[in-house]
Amino acid sequence: MKVILFGATGMVGQGVLRECLADPAVERVLVIGRNPTGQKHEKLREVLHASFTDYSAIEAELAGYDACFFCLGVSAAGMTEEAYHHVTYDFAMATAEALVKVNPAMTFIYVSGTGTDSTERGRWMWARVKGKTENALMMLPFKASYMFRPGYIQPLHGITSKTRLYRVIYALVGALFPLWRRLFPRYVITTEDVGRAMLQVARSGAPKRVLENGDLAALSREYSR
Repeated sequence: MKVILFGATGMVGQGVLRECLADPAVERVLVIGRNPTGQKHEKLREVLHASFTDYSAIEAELAGYDACFFCLGVSAAGMTEEAYHHVTYDFAMATAEALVKVNPAMTFIYVSGTGTDSTERGRWMWARVKGKTENALMMLPFKASYMFRPGYIQPLHGITSKTRLYRVIYALVGALFPLWRRLFPRYVITTEDVGRAMLQVARSGAPKRVLENGDLAALSREYSR
């Protein structure tokens, strides 16, 4: 399987990249991003690209892949709806439209979040924008597309968030994570789980297109069998 990964320097993307490189069934990983990951691996190729709304300069690089794992995203805190819409909806749609043109048989997986509003009319701005993005992505003619809605994600294997506040929260909560996971198994997950669930879905599909946190945990366990 050949995989394209977006958002590989973020916390979720770091976890997904780790699992891709560790999976013997993944023969190639292409990372598209503005900054290098700093990793070296025989399966890894990185293309630095400044614009997530125009891929015309690297279109040839995008052909020949089986799956795309789109982990690019930002927190809505402090952002206007217009700015958040641009980074969330515009980036994802421009990427997906470029990919479906050269890889119509691809499986496209988008990382959204618990609470995403599929009606696009709810109270929370971020949830409306995420819902609009999910709905539009599922209309594109990929072989398959799946929306991942993780809840709380605990980073593992030395992976860290870029956001200082989140790093503090993860450090405080990390010691109690095994307890939280036992108490709230439907709402907590790890970076390892997200990566393994993506690989499982890319390889074997899933019974539904919108996958909540509990679904992702189950898919991760299925991958590990």
